[in-house]
Amino acid sequence: MPDYSSLRIDKDTQNPRVARLLLNRPDRYNAISDDTPRDIRAAVDWANADDEVHVILVEGAGKGFCGGYDLQQFGEGVLEHPCQQESTPWDPMVDYAYMKRNTEDFMTLWKSPKPTIAKVHGAAVAGGSDIALCCDMLVMADDAYIGYMPTRVWGCPTTAMWTYRLGPMRAKQMMFTGDTITGKQAADWGLANLSVPAIELESAAMKLATRIAGVPHSHLAMHKMVVNQVMLTMGLEQTQQMATVFDGITRHNPEGMWFRRYAQDQGFKAAVQWRDGGQPIPEGEDARHLIRDLEAKAAFQR
Repeated sequence: MPDYSSLRIDKDTQNPRVARLLLNRPDRYNAISDDTPRDIRAAVDWANADDEVHVILVEGAGKGFCGGYDLQQFGEGVLEHPCQQESTPWDPMVDYAYMKRNTEDFMTLWKSPKPTIAKVHGAAVAGGSDIALCCDMLVMADDAYIGYMPTRVWGCPTTAMWTYRLGPMRAKQMMFTGDTITGKQAADWGLANLSVPAIELESAAMKLATRIAGVPHSHLAMHKMVVNQVMLTMGLEQTQQMATVFDGITRHNPEGMWFRRYAQDQGFKAAVQWRDGGQPIPEGEDARHLIRDLEAKAAFQR
């Protein structure tokens, strides 16, 4: 089997027509590292190159599916990175190129001619929800949850899948609030295909995968192409382009920079508690003033 740093993929032992792609950083809640998007692309390519495989099942090791980008590193740490530039003026095209590549890597799950199923336990949040929603189908545990909390500050979902999967009204609710919903609610809303008690998640996901895996490759590819073409005609690629540019802006505007400085000063958990707790987030000139104070404090402590 191929060897990757952030995941592993192999064929199901009982049904080799199903490839199981396991996000495999359980000590970090399968947080997305620099390697993860590239590893996903390579794993999907591997599964598509194997004629025996008909379906790809995506799941997470440990306590949950995926907790999003490894923001304890990117948010709390002090580093220069294409998606968080600070030692020089922000170059939005460098940021865009990096994040668009990640988006395209996640979208290999959507573009794969072989159907993909996300099997979600625990949480699929922030960038983890991007991975889950790039899959064709979503099977969740009743008590699992999904959402994109960074829409409150410091993020915009680059895959833009919420609207295409939920419709505009529900998508606006998720984007405006940054709330998460359970697997049961996701199924009620039509976001998830199935929601089952956690103890039944494995059997439900495999029952669906096995049923699909009996269909010939060519039929699966054609049916998927028809449905995907509808989303492309609705403007999916153009929407993703705009969302990816906006994601960079949210990380470098006054509100985003305040969030990062607060995370560096108080720790990422404290910043997330502020963000998700519902209290007003500093913006505009208030944010700039707090940034100057936090930077002065950091300089004094050095």
